[in-house]
Amino acid sequence: MSFSKLFVVLFTVQALLVMGSTHITLPKSDLFREYIGAEFNNVKFSDVPINPNVEFHYILSFAIDYTSSSSASPTNGKFNVFWDTDNLSPSQVSSIKNQHSNVKVALSLGGDSVNGGSCYFSPSSVDSWVSNAVSSLTKIIQEYNLDGIDIDYEHFHADPETFSECIGKLITTLKNNGVISFASIAPFDDDDVQSHYLALWKNYGHVIDYVNFQFYAYDVGTTVAQFMKYFETQRSNYEGGSILASFISDGSGGLSPQNGFFTACRRLKSEGKLGGIFVWSADDSKALGFKYEKQSQALLAVPQ
Repeated sequence: MSFSKLFVVLFTVQALLVMGSTHITLPKSDLFREYIGAEFNNVKFSDVPINPNVEFHYILSFAIDYTSSSSASPTNGKFNVFWDTDNLSPSQVSSIKNQHSNVKVALSLGGDSVNGGSCYFSPSSVDSWVSNAVSSLTKIIQEYNLDGIDIDYEHFHADPETFSECIGKLITTLKNNGVISFASIAPFDDDDVQSHYLALWKNYGHVIDYVNFQFYAYDVGTTVAQFMKYFETQRSNYEGGSILASFISDGSGGLSPQNGFFTACRRLKSEGKLGGIFVWSADDSKALGFKYEKQSQALLAVPQ
């Protein structure tokens, strides 16, 4: 065998060994995320227990491109802050990040409702919405010293491709400008919602870091077996994405912590499928003493 052929064989074997070792290495899954501030019940960042051995994201809820008046109306990408600014101010963001090196803070866009009515994604055009959104969100993100954004629109006055282009270009521009370091989406199992987010994933999945899938939007009383099936379905839908498991603090839907949520998470983690855990929301968990937040982080902090 010639030297050149021997080199090719050895290189190929080495490459296969590297590929094999990469395939069997379980991904890191120590990300914990919690939405905060939407319900104005005086919850503070410092109320939530923070395990130093996880990556911890607060997600401020919400920034909305609507006027802030009682008769709120769409503003074509000009975002205003709608979370509890008394308890979740720029100085309090800086304080919690200074106290905990593992903490990052993001803001979420949209949400289900605004001032009692549905919150619609309602752009006039792709270019005008993106221009307004980049400008208004950059101002808010820099004022609050934030690290990322989350997309949680749930109602639409735009087709999936328009949504995809607006949100995809927004995330891309904010990342390219160094304004944010990560972005996530928060879909749930509804045909209209999924059609919009799957179009976004198809076209711009490469700039989306996490999928905060709302598994608590499934029926209350979901079993572990059902949850595992739902998780596999969404892993297939958002192929290649980092899919987080989730529960809702008030127990109104999905698989609850009392009924096997952590059993499912341990199984997913052992299989290398768990991208992390997120909770809706700190506002409701406050009354429970954040016991499930502690349990979630303890599970995530265990080395694989």
